[in-house]
This record gives sequence, structure tokens and C-alpha cells, in this order.
Amino acid sequence: MTIKERYSFVLDWFQHNIPNAETELLYDSPYQLLVAVILSAQCTDKRVNLTTPAIFEKYPEPVSLSATTFEELFPLIRSISYPNNKTKHLIGMAKMLVEKFNGEVPLTVEELVQLPGVGRKTANVITSVIDRQPNMAVDTHVFRVSARLGLTRNAKTPLAAEKQLIKHIPKELIHKAHHWLILHGRYVCLARNPKCGSCGLTSVCLYYKKHPKS
Repeated sequence: MTIKERYSFVLDWFQHNIPNAETELLYDSPYQLLVAVILSAQCTDKRVNLTTPAIFEKYPEPVSLSATTFEELFPLIRSISYPNNKTKHLIGMAKMLVEKFNGEVPLTVEELVQLPGVGRKTANVITSVIDRQPNMAVDTHVFRVSARLGLTRNAKTPLAAEKQLIKHIPKELIHKAHHWLILHGRYVCLARNPKCGSCGLTSVCLYYKKHPKS
């Protein structure tokens, strides 16, 4: 099977089985999504969704968040992983949004990564979800699933995996493919005990070829 055929098979399967894949983070604006994605680093979307309503109620826009203090914000975030750093990041992010971007979330990767707490992965999520830009955020799920399926080969870093994925996925599907791979990794292709018995991609999966009884 050629790499082109492999991508075609996988993408066709996802299009037929998860046609409306989207982020599981709950948000009503680019600002809310940015807050949620910053909080989601090494934390479950479920936990983030339980945490953000109180934050959004108290700080409905960047101006109010930028004016708060660590002591005021921290109690709302303490149940999230790395609450100290994320509290500082959210306040710093809001301050920069107000001071440099007129309170609006920029929609280029180059601008987003200037914000505290925002790396390339977060910037790719924001631009692909909000603006459907052909940017691929590679988290642990995407990195694992793409390697197991053979969509990436010898990719040692998330950036290397990102470059391989966007090279072979049609631009109009990249924003969806990000969610397809994440959801597949979250619910089927688990890190320790993948549910190969309920996976429709085993016929092309390199991992399954090596571990057929998984």
C-alpha cells in the first residue's frame, strides 16, 4: 500500500464514520476557546469543561481577566493540572490581548504564539477550529495514532509529525483530520490498551499488524 492509498483509506473511513468531528471543549467565542485550550494542556477536556463556566462568568472578556490577580483567579483553576503556571499564563495572555491586540484573539499562528501559555499546538488548534485554517495540532493522541496507522514514519517530534500530516492530507480536510485523530486516540486507539476489536482501521494499521491480538 502506498502512502497515498493509506491516507485515502483512513480519511475516507473517518469521513464516513465521524463526519462531524469537532472539539469537545465548550466555548462561545475565540476568547473562551483560547482560555479552554490553555487549560487543557495535560488535562482532560471533561475537567476543563467543568472548570471554565465559573471563569467565563467572572471574566467574560479579556479586559476583566487582564485586571484580575493571581489570588482571585487561582481558586477557579486549582482543580486543573499545573494551576500555578496556568493562572499566570491566563492573566498574562489577557493582558497581551488587551495591550497588543485590542482585546481580540489574533488568528495567525505567528501572533498567537506570542501570547503567554500559547505554543504552536495551541495556536494550531485556535486557527483551525475558529477559522478552519489548514493547521494540524499534534498532541499525544494525534502523535500516537498517526504513527500507529502509518500516516507518519520516523517522526521523532510533534513538529515532524505535523509536517508529514499536512503534506498528505488535503487542505480542506486538515481542520477535521485533527479532530478525527484526537477522538480516535481518546476513545479507540488508547495508549496502553487500544480497542482494536472495535476499530475499523485495523486492515491498514501497522500497530495491529504487529499486535494482532490487541
